Amino acid sequence: MLATLSKTQCTLDTDYPLYLTKPQNSKRIVVLGAPRVGKTSILRRYMIDGFVEEYKPTSEDFLRKLFRIRGESYQIDILDASRERDFPAKRRLSILTGDIFLLVFSLDDRSSFEEVCALRKEILAAKSKLIRSTVPEHCAQPQVPLVVCANKVDLQESEREITKAEILQALGDDCAYFETSAKESTNLEQVFETLAKRGGLPTETGPSQHRKVSLRSYQAMRSGRVAGRGKQVSDRDVPCGTLYPLARRPSFTTDLRQVIGPHTTRKPGKGLEKCYIQ
Repeated sequence: MLATLSKTQCTLDTDYPLYLTKPQNSKRIVVLGAPRVGKTSILRRYMIDGFVEEYKPTSEDFLRKLFRIRGESYQIDILDASRERDFPAKRRLSILTGDIFLLVFSLDDRSSFEEVCALRKEILAAKSKLIRSTVPEHCAQPQVPLVVCANKVDLQESEREITKAEILQALGDDCAYFETSAKESTNLEQVFETLAKRGGLPTETGPSQHRKVSLRSYQAMRSGRVAGRGKQVSDRDVPCGTLYPLARRPSFTTDLRQVIGPHTTRKPGKGLEKCYIQ
């Protein structure tokens, strides 16, 4: 399937809605950026509130966390696509199926910042194909939930290759931007809170805002009973979340169907707008 995507294009009929096959209250966060900028460490803080010192290259990670907040169930999928920079078709599909975006660069690596700027433009351009606007086309700007992290703010000032003024000038005032340290947890709470707000999620999805429970306990709470006791659980229980250990990224076929719909037939008299995968 990937080989087919890389040498062809998919056609997207914008007269059809984006077909959503995901369950209600489900969001996919796509994380992009250059290698060695701290994406995995930031995600570890988000998912399990931990930090790993040693660097392990990530080819692709798909993680899932389930939440129970104020009586509602939520599912957050995290796609850490660290090496999709080498596979434009695959990256394009990840962007088209993403709901929320986290772009990460390192303050000691100017090239990683330039890559984030290019990725941001690519995301906005891709999403503009899927988002309808009632304003004239030349004024239309896709409202994409996106946060940019400048990681490793704990480094010495002399090690910093990019000034904050340069970054703000390049990103613009409308971009959510934070200088962070995954190692010291600097500003990560604000990042997670902003991801939630911009993505339409409860703030309790932040790592410090909910209890960490086992999958069995979560399933018991969702069914309205305490595991092993058969007692009803109050809707006023504190928010809780659990990692889902069996999460697997949906197939490329599934993701493509989400974008173009289950049918390729177009309405009579309506042309197809081409949405290039590569």
